[in-house]
Amino acid sequence: MHCYSFLLRSTWAVGVAILVHVLIFPTSAWSQDRASAAATSPAFKFTTGLYSSSPSGGFGLDLNLRHSSDFGNVWLGWFHAPSTDTSQKRAGWDRTFTLGPVRLLPSLQVASGGFVGGSAMIETGNSWFAGAGLGRTNLRNYVNLNFDPNDALMLSAGYRWADNRSLTMQLVRDNRQNPDQQHVHLIWRAPLADGDRLTVDLLAKSGLVDGTSIHRLGLTVGYDWPRSFVRVAWDPKVNFTPQNMLRLSAGVRF
Repeated sequence: MHCYSFLLRSTWAVGVAILVHVLIFPTSAWSQDRASAAATSPAFKFTTGLYSSSPSGGFGLDLNLRHSSDFGNVWLGWFHAPSTDTSQKRAGWDRTFTLGPVRLLPSLQVASGGFVGGSAMIETGNSWFAGAGLGRTNLRNYVNLNFDPNDALMLSAGYRWADNRSLTMQLVRDNRQNPDQQHVHLIWRAPLADGDRLTVDLLAKSGLVDGTSIHRLGLTVGYDWPRSFVRVAWDPKVNFTPQNMLRLSAGVRF
């Protein structure tokens, strides 16, 4: 799960958005899929995301351009929520380093407004795999790119079949300002005919929202063609606010 993403810490949290292809804490299966396909995959990926929050009725637009090379993945993004007149420019980098039986997966993010953040994860194993990671930010306001807690501890484990199917369980728990907040992901990835791929991410979240303990389920479903993709996500109590969010993302590789 390549992935890369941080928690919005401001009163206008209702407009936050994520690009599902960028994960702050990638899983082993996803990072290995990317590595094996690097020689034939297009270098660029452009994503447009539209996000609707309820009950506020606000919406946001998220644009993201990513480039992949031997240097790693470098991305630029821009988010705008007209209903709250919120905008933020963002940039980031991530890469997988292989050190014998261990893989190291660091990421860095910066954004307008003075935000700086990063994460590091260590994982091992091939068919069976497991990993642990830590994320930290400077606590400046940031439009969340992954909807998981960012100042957090992360644990993951799973299995990857020979045909690149994978099943991953991932725990992301805040261990800084809101230690009651956590996400548990169960992620299934399956190759299909003609190079297509299906991804299903079931989310269980728990924690305090305005002083009340909540337990909610969310779901993301993605479909990838060789040169394009689409994602649909339902995220209740997004970023542990009273808002529920519906997200639609689509993009192309070139």
